[in-house]
Amino acid sequence: MLCLGFIPLLALVLGASLGAAFPPGALKKSCSLSKYQFLVPHELKAVQKMKEQFEDIMLLSDRKCNTRLFHRKWSTAELSVPDRVMLVEAELDLTTAMLGLPAAPTFAETRQRPLAFLSQAREDLRGCMATEAPSHQPSGKLRHWLQKLQTAKKTETAGCLEASAILHLFQVLNDLRCAALREQCT
Repeated sequence: MLCLGFIPLLALVLGASLGAAFPPGALKKSCSLSKYQFLVPHELKAVQKMKEQFEDIMLLSDRKCNTRLFHRKWSTAELSVPDRVMLVEAELDLTTAMLGLPAAPTFAETRQRPLAFLSQAREDLRGCMATEAPSHQPSGKLRHWLQKLQTAKKTETAGCLEASAILHLFQVLNDLRCAALREQCT
């Protein structure tokens, strides 16, 4: 009889002590980017379709852009894992902002799926930065590129930034894959 009363009391005490050891939300958020190591074919097809449609639109415009934001003298593989995550987060911030701009109805519809996918990836990356490297300071290479990005946002037109982001989407996706690998990537 005494044993039956002791078990619920023991469970209550253990539950309270474990709750104090692991505060609410401490275990809830973890960094798992593994789903971005190999992108789902239908997501890649949606990105490809959007890029092709955008290239067709670009052929009809007389837009002159000098943005070389995605042309870097270093590769993502040269960066530390926290730097890779920070790089891809910045790339996705730019890309999702550009995909969120007003567009012709058919193009706006085409970019909804890639925008949703890239927005989710950005949120996942933000979670990783918050849990794994909340006070990470970027390397010199990355810091220079982030400054270049900030300058481009101030000096380039929205149309040129949009073109640069969309035309380099597969580079951004490769950088995302590289950040997800957590080891040496190519």
